[in-house]
Formats: sequence, C-alpha cells, structure tokens
Amino acid sequence: MDISGIVILLLCGILLLSYFFDFTSKFTRIPSVILLMSLGFGISFISKTLELPTIDLSGILPILGTFGLILIVLDESFELQLSKDRFPIIKKSLIVAVIPMLILCTILSIAFYYFRGVAWQNAVVNAIPLAIISSAIAIPSVYHLSKNLKEFVVYESSLSDIFGVVLFNFFALNTMFSFGTFIGFLGQIILMLIISLIASALLSVLLSKIDHHIKFVPIIVLVILIYQLSKIIHLPALIFILILGILIGNLDLIKNKKINDILQPKIMDEEVLNLRKIVKEATFLMRTLFFVVFGYLINLSELINPETWGWSLFIVSTILIVRAIQLKAIGLTIFPLIFVAPRGLITILLFLSIPVTLQMPLVNKSLIIQVIILTVLVMMVGMLFHNDKKEDGAEQELEESIDEAKKDNNEEVQLKEIGLEPSN
Repeated sequence: MDISGIVILLLCGILLLSYFFDFTSKFTRIPSVILLMSLGFGISFISKTLELPTIDLSGILPILGTFGLILIVLDESFELQLSKDRFPIIKKSLIVAVIPMLILCTILSIAFYYFRGVAWQNAVVNAIPLAIISSAIAIPSVYHLSKNLKEFVVYESSLSDIFGVVLFNFFALNTMFSFGTFIGFLGQIILMLIISLIASALLSVLLSKIDHHIKFVPIIVLVILIYQLSKIIHLPALIFILILGILIGNLDLIKNKKINDILQPKIMDEEVLNLRKIVKEATFLMRTLFFVVFGYLINLSELINPETWGWSLFIVSTILIVRAIQLKAIGLTIFPLIFVAPRGLITILLFLSIPVTLQMPLVNKSLIIQVIILTVLVMMVGMLFHNDKKEDGAEQELEESIDEAKKDNNEEVQLKEIGLEPSN
C-alpha cells in the first residue's frame, strides 16, 4: 500500500475515533481533547519507535488553529441568545471572563518581570495566552451540566477568547504606549464594529437570497476571508465572528417590517438551521485535526521538562485561586465552575503569534503543553467528582437571577400594555 492510502486510512480512523471520544465523553466525563492529544502523541511515539517516516506538521498547526477558532466562535455565538432574562448570565459571565483574565495577566506579568528579568511588554504579551480560557475545550466538556451552567460556560469562554485576543493584539502590535495609542485602538474597535454590522447584514441577505444548490460554502468562505483581511490590517477580527453569529442566531428579535421583508424570516429560519449544522460539523473536523496534530508534535522531553514544571504548577494554582475568589465575589458557589478553566487552542495560537522580539525563554512549548494538560486534567477530575443531582448552589443562583429578570420583564410589558412607562 502506498503512502497516500495509509494516510487516508489513518485520517478515517482518527475521525471515527474522535466521534467515539466525543460521544462517550458524556458518560465518561473525560474531555475528548485529552484523548485526541493522547492519540496524536501515540501515533508519533509508535512511528518513532518503529522508525517509520515522520511528517513535519508544525507548519499546518496555525492554519488548522485559525480555521478552528473561526468555526468554534461562530458556532458558540449562534448559541448566545439575547433576551432580558439572559442578561444576568451574560453579566456574570462577562465579569468572570474579563476580571480574572486581567488579574492573572497582572500577576504573571509581575512574576515574569521580577523573576525572569524581561521587559514589561514582553512579560505582558507572554502572560496573556496563559490567562485565556479555551472555549474549544470548555464547551464540549460540560455536556452533563445543567442548561444554565452550560450556558454560563458558553458565554464566559467565548468572551474570554474574544477579549483575550483583543488584549493580546493591543500589546503585541504596539511598540509605544500613550494616550494616542489607546485612542487609536478604540478607533480600531469602533471601525471593526461598523464593518462587522455591515458585513453581517450583507451575509444575512445573501443567506436568504441565494437559491443556488451550493450556498453555505461561499458564505463560510466569505466569513473566513473577511476575518483574515481584518486580521491583516490589524483589526480585532474575532469581533466580526461574534457579531455575525449573534445576529444570525437572534433574527427573531428583529421586528422591523422592511428588514423582515428582505430577510424573509420563515426562509431564514430553515437556512440558519442548516448553516448551524454545517458549522458544527466543520468545527468537529477542525477541532479533531488540530488537537491530534498538536499531540503528534509533542515530544516527551517537552512534556516532562523539569525546568518549567515549577512555573506550570504556579500558573495553574494562580488560575484556580483567582477564579475561586472571583466566583465567590459575584455570588456564585465555587463548585463545579472553578474546574472549568482549561487552556487550549487559543493559548497555542497566541503563543505561536508572539513576535520574535517579544518572546521569552521561559514561555516555551514545554510550559504551554504542561499548563494545557494540567488545566484539562483539573477540569476532568472536577467533572468526574461533580454530582449532577446537587449543583452545589450554582445552578440555583443562576436560576434565581433569571427568574428575577423574567419577573421584571413581565412587569415592564404589563405596564406598557396599560399605557405606563416602567420606573427606573
């Protein structure tokens, strides 16, 4: 059998195993990403042991990661339903996503600055990838949690990805920092918001108007094209993906008759459903290939590197402590949410994106691998010992917040029906 036949068989086996891992993770509570990385590492180990030809896949990892990030954020943003009764979850998840990330960045930056003797910008840029929760790992790993807790994780990890990338770009792409730098960056965000709204509106119209038998592939290609062009000119491109997904996922909130005449809601509902299915399937494919390739590229010496283990344990411990304090501070019981803070795809992508002039020896492949594996193992252990019948208060607290929001919303609607405006 030639090499192409072996590769085809191997790819088919990997994808089928990934589906099996994904399906059984609901029962075993072992995150599929651990099994995928182990599979890739196992393939590499067997190849080296048997002295088989090995392929250098390091060049395709950033490409797979970029496609995976776009599809994952798009898939997640479809799930973000905007309504008044969801605002309590959105608010709490925003706080838990942003504040701990900033605190972690500060702590790690100070540690890198004082103990490793690097410049402050180098310290900050290297700290940011380690402070971001990986939505690619967190969301698929919380199937068994209640609806509200799962929704909280979706909001939190998605917002962590987006704000983390924006923060990373700000510090990595600027050489000097002044008031003008902040104004310019704010202008970039505003410009990206305008571009996102216009592009999302046009893509929505295309989705409703194209009657060719091939319509979803061009839409997805245009999404990737707009993302990449925005990234090339140093705009926070991930904002576009988030806005597009939220807009398409919440078309039922649009009450304007002219817009509805253009979009044709009945047609759009079916088309959006089909698009979401395709995006979900493509996300599964990209996530599988990314983590298997990442596992394939792991060397045993990097995994057990004693020079970075102390720092890895310090970073993971800091992540858990800061997360526990923040969850308690906003009124959420710590368990089981404290465990859901894995690092993964976004950490790897940002690590690979650090400019050569800002790299530091400590934050190397060994440290990244160890932090990812430790955080995923912590999450796995937490999920294994989590009791579904007793949500430890977190579900009840979120439910109470939602019920209160629904009550306020109903009272507002009733006041409007009798011609009164609700008081603030």
